[in-house]
Amino acid sequence: MVVLDTRFNIRYFCRFCFFKNNFIKNKVRDSDPRTGSSVKVVLFCGGFGMRLREFSESVPKPLVQIGSRPILWHVMKYYAHFGHKEFILCLGWKGSEIKDYFLRYNECMSNDFVLRAGGAKIDLLSSDIHDWNITFVDTGPTASIGERLVAVQPHLAGEETFLANYTDGLSDLPLPDMVDLFRDTRSVASFVSVRPSHSFHSVTMNDQGHVEDLQSIGDSSVWINGGFFVLSREIFDYIKPGEDLVADPFQRLITERRLSTLRYEGFWSCMDTYKEMQNLEDIYARGNAPWKVWKHPSCRS
Repeated sequence: MVVLDTRFNIRYFCRFCFFKNNFIKNKVRDSDPRTGSSVKVVLFCGGFGMRLREFSESVPKPLVQIGSRPILWHVMKYYAHFGHKEFILCLGWKGSEIKDYFLRYNECMSNDFVLRAGGAKIDLLSSDIHDWNITFVDTGPTASIGERLVAVQPHLAGEETFLANYTDGLSDLPLPDMVDLFRDTRSVASFVSVRPSHSFHSVTMNDQGHVEDLQSIGDSSVWINGGFFVLSREIFDYIKPGEDLVADPFQRLITERRLSTLRYEGFWSCMDTYKEMQNLEDIYARGNAPWKVWKHPSCRS
């Protein structure tokens, strides 16, 4: 049980976190997800989310809500289930709103609690983020994913391996399986490959323009990058100034056979469009959200 005093001053909490972080920031940890120890998770939260702008003009995409919590929270909760509770948020557009969300975080919104002493005391019967460490880093509003990753490199000092995520998709991916693949293939980077969820069709044609085949993209042989990554610290040796993460660095890794991918046909859905956001909201409302692995005892942690 976690007890909160609603009169607690946020300024003293921030000062405590500052001194705590300065004490541990240079400590080198034996961070290896293969052995069950926790690793840091880099979450890219700085993009404009242009295809969702008709809905999220006033809020950054990571704060678009699915149920009672933003998609960013769902992604973090997924990693926390597997024991990875140290997060680095790469902020950009409207990053101050993401900071404000956590500074004002209310555990009571997603946990049962007991109210006592006329509201002066709250006894939480469970808790979400009391054991999470979250580092907020402004990486600029227009930076690429690769530039954002390089910007937080100092916060990954001493980390042999770390995780990363685009923070715009949800899945029930068995994370240990991807980590095992990363280890077994001796990769510098590994990512999950998924079937595209879009509703368009792929076309095969001949030189005369006659259509030879027409099929839903979901039924084709196409696989796409699902945005869940396992990375070695060596990845920084492959990223040149101004580059994105995937386009050029991954091509270099392919040449050296240091890039691997886990094909996953289970649940995965991104949130690039308003329609996709509505689909996730509908799944959540039905009470059977597959990505809530923390609710499923069968999910290996």
